[in-house]
Amino acid sequence: MTDRSSWQGSRVQPTDPFPGIAPPQARARLKAEVAIVLALTVGQSALYAVLSLVRRVLDPRPLSQQSAQLNTPLDAAVLWDILYRVLDVGFDLMLVVLVVFLLWEPGRGALRRLGLDFTRFGLDLGRGLALVAVIGIPGIALYVAGRLAGVTVAVEASPGGLDWWTVPLLLLSALRAGLIEEVIVVGYLGDRLSRLGWGPWRIIVAASLLRGVYHAYQGFGAIAGNVAMGLVFGWCYRRWGRLMPLVVAHTAIDAIAFVGYPLAAAFLPDLF
Repeated sequence: MTDRSSWQGSRVQPTDPFPGIAPPQARARLKAEVAIVLALTVGQSALYAVLSLVRRVLDPRPLSQQSAQLNTPLDAAVLWDILYRVLDVGFDLMLVVLVVFLLWEPGRGALRRLGLDFTRFGLDLGRGLALVAVIGIPGIALYVAGRLAGVTVAVEASPGGLDWWTVPLLLLSALRAGLIEEVIVVGYLGDRLSRLGWGPWRIIVAASLLRGVYHAYQGFGAIAGNVAMGLVFGWCYRRWGRLMPLVVAHTAIDAIAFVGYPLAAAFLPDLF
């Protein structure tokens, strides 16, 4: 098990994000559990994303002339659209509840162990906002470069437009993405793969590649950008031992993409 004092100096946390190796008799069950969780969550998304990318590449139109829509309306009627989208977010978040439940051990709260609590929210918030600057700004530049190079599709984050009811729904969607990706890909997989004998950097690289693959539907530029994001986030989790800064950063980045950019485009059409 990694000695955290070697990479955290005097800021040693009470828990290690990469725990010790499980006994041999428990590893078969852990492998099955990981396979099931991935099949229900980001692994399923990765498979569909790869198929989507293959289909896009086979399309006679170049990637630069194709688009991907996120957060599409689920019903033409406002009330039913709100209801369906709230339920959609709620049921997706149950996947986060599931993995937290699987990580729970008697006497060891999973949320505290993952650093997904509010005990250090001021510090977590500051770190999360710093990550927004480190990841978000280069991410925008990479997206633009990918569009210019013709290897990234046009991503329409809010195709239904912005109305009084869509803004809170889009913010909920941003929170959903932040929780699902960081809790499952970084926190849960970090724990389980460590128990299966994987080293910290092997875990970080594998999780980063997975993050890139399930964004493959957006094109090759998005794959590269999300792999880079995964490496930074994985290193930060190893360094800090807390998921909350990653959730804050991911939610903020998606909130800017879902809500901030459409607002900027509406008020400053010549610039955006």
